[in-house]
Amino acid sequence: MPKSIIEPLPFKFDYNLYDVRENIQYLLKYKATNEDGKYLYWDKFRFHVNKDDNPKIAWWATKFNRFTNRKTLNLRDKKNDFFYFSIPDALQAKLYKIMQKANQGIVPHDSIKKQYLISSLIMEEAISSSQLEGAATTRKVAKDMIVSQRKPRSEDEWMILNNYLLLIEVKKAKNDNLSMGLIKEFHKIATQNTSHNKVIAGEFRNSDDIVITDGYDVIFEPPTFDEIDKRLQKLCYFANTNHHEDNPKEFIDPIVKAIILHFMIGYIHPFNDGNGRVARALFYWYMLKNGFDYFEYVSISSLLKNAPKQYALSYLYSENDDNDITYFISYQLDIMLRAIEELLKYLQAKSNDFEEALDIFKHSRYNDLFNFIQKDVVKKAIKEAGRVFTAKEIAIDYSISENSARKYLNELASHQLLFTSKKGKSIMYIATNDIRNRLAHK
Repeated sequence: MPKSIIEPLPFKFDYNLYDVRENIQYLLKYKATNEDGKYLYWDKFRFHVNKDDNPKIAWWATKFNRFTNRKTLNLRDKKNDFFYFSIPDALQAKLYKIMQKANQGIVPHDSIKKQYLISSLIMEEAISSSQLEGAATTRKVAKDMIVSQRKPRSEDEWMILNNYLLLIEVKKAKNDNLSMGLIKEFHKIATQNTSHNKVIAGEFRNSDDIVITDGYDVIFEPPTFDEIDKRLQKLCYFANTNHHEDNPKEFIDPIVKAIILHFMIGYIHPFNDGNGRVARALFYWYMLKNGFDYFEYVSISSLLKNAPKQYALSYLYSENDDNDITYFISYQLDIMLRAIEELLKYLQAKSNDFEEALDIFKHSRYNDLFNFIQKDVVKKAIKEAGRVFTAKEIAIDYSISENSARKYLNELASHQLLFTSKKGKSIMYIATNDIRNRLAHK
C-alpha cells in the first residue's frame, strides 16, 4: 500500500501544541491505546473519537501519553532520527500471556509426543515463510519434497527447502552472539540456489537500486548500501547487550527485543532479496536464545501470509509516525498470540491422535510389542489402505534416525501389518487392506 494513500497525520507532534491544563480531560480520556487495547494509527483513530470531542486534540492527547512513556532505541533512521517504542498496559497484558505459556510449557515433555510434533511444525513455518515471500509451490508438493528428500525442481522449491534448513540452523545457533557473520550465514542458507532480484547468497547489496513497491508505487526506500555495515554492527551490539537481567535502567522485554530485531532487518534491508526470511529467522533465534523453546513449534509466517497488507502497514505506520515501532510490536504480539492458539489446537488434535493410536492396540496382542511411533504408523495405515511408508519419511516425521525408522517398519512388516516392495535401492512399506483384522487376530 503506497504511503500516499495512508491517511496523512494531522500534525507533527509537539507537547506544547495544545495547553495541558485546558485539555486535561482529553489527556485522561485518550490514552496510548483505545478502550479495546488497540494501538491505533490516525487513519483508524479518528473514527474512535467521541462525537463531541475534537479529533485533533484527542490525537494530540494520545500522542502525549505515548511520548511520555516511550523508550528510545540507539538505532536510527535514514534522517538520523532515533526509533522508539512504548509498552502500554494493553501490550503488557499480551506479553504476560506469552510469558505464561512459556512458564506452563505448552509442548509435552514426553519424548515420544515431542518427536511427534517437531518436524511437521518446522516444516509448516518453512513453507509459510516461503509463500509469504512469493513461493508458489503447493503445501502438499513442498511437504512431499522435504519428506522424500528429493532435490528441488524450481526456485520456489529451493526457497522452501532453504527455509527448512534455515530454521534448523537457527536452533543450532541459539547460544551464539549475533554477528555480521551469523546474519550472512542465515541469508546464505535462505537464498542458496535462488536468483530473484539478482541475490547473491550471503552477500550484502552493493547498490541503492532496490525499493519496495506494491506493484505500482514505491512504498519504501531502505537506507543506502554504504551504511549497511555500520547499521548492522549497531544492531548486533543491541542484540548482544543484556537488556532484561539486572538492567533496570535499560530494561527491554526479550519478546519485544526479538520483534525489534525483526523490524530492523526489514528496515535496513541489507540484501537484494531474502530480507524477510532473515528477519523472521532472527526473531526465532532471539526467542530461542532467551528460553522460549516452544517457539520452535510456533509458525508466525502462516498468519502473516494470510494478512500481508496488515504486515506491510505495521511497517509503514511505524515509519510514518515518528519512527514509533510500537505499531509493529503490537501487530506482531497479536500474531504471536494467534499462532500460539493455533499451536494449542494442533497439540489437542495430535493428542487425540495419540490416544486414538493407543486405543487401537488396547485389546490387541501387539499392544506391548510396539512403541508409539509404530502404533501411530499402524493408525495411519488403517485410515489409508495401500499407503506407502519409507524409512526417510518416518525418520523426518518423528525426528529419529533412518536406521531406527527402518527397524520399526521392518518389525511391523515381520508381523504382516505392512508388506514390503523394492523401488530401485529403496524399500517401500505398504499398508495391507486387512490390517485391522490382523490386529484383532489372536
